Amino acid sequence: MIGWIVLAGLLLALLVLITYGVTIYNGLVQLRNNVARDWSNIDVLLKQRFDELPKLVKVCEGYMQHERETLEAVIKARSMVNNATSESEKLQGQNAITETLKSLFMVVERYPELKADAAFMRLSLRISELEDMIADRREFYNDAVNIYNIRIEQFPDVLIANQFRFNGRELWKIDAAHRQDVAVGFQRA
Repeated sequence: MIGWIVLAGLLLALLVLITYGVTIYNGLVQLRNNVARDWSNIDVLLKQRFDELPKLVKVCEGYMQHERETLEAVIKARSMVNNATSESEKLQGQNAITETLKSLFMVVERYPELKADAAFMRLSLRISELEDMIADRREFYNDAVNIYNIRIEQFPDVLIANQFRFNGRELWKIDAAHRQDVAVGFQRA
């Protein structure tokens, strides 16, 4: 009789342990999928921005005959994203697009007739809106990655994570150049 009670106790403990392991596994799967979803949400916006760039370059070309280097940098950054094969390369390419867009918009300041062009105004407004939405989505993505990375490193989740090869993900980081202070100067008329 005592043998049956011990056996039932062991089976109950094993059932609780298995249920706990399944719960941890399912939680990690959910977090991993949240990270993938948040990346996809960013990707949708990045694709929209990517599609707007040729239109912007086309509008600018007519006005900016002497700014070929700036326009080529935008095209090169777009190509970099298009040819990226890893998440890390995509992040670098997107950061390059952000940087070249900043340069382009600074150069545009020298062309008042371009700034007044309706197509340019519409495209620049659209790209600015996309940039704001991308920034918001990057925050969501980094939050999801942070939660996921913490969970796969905490005990006892790390046991399940290692067993089923849950690998850490990289946070979206900006280039060092974006961390530098911007020199702002005023010119008197």
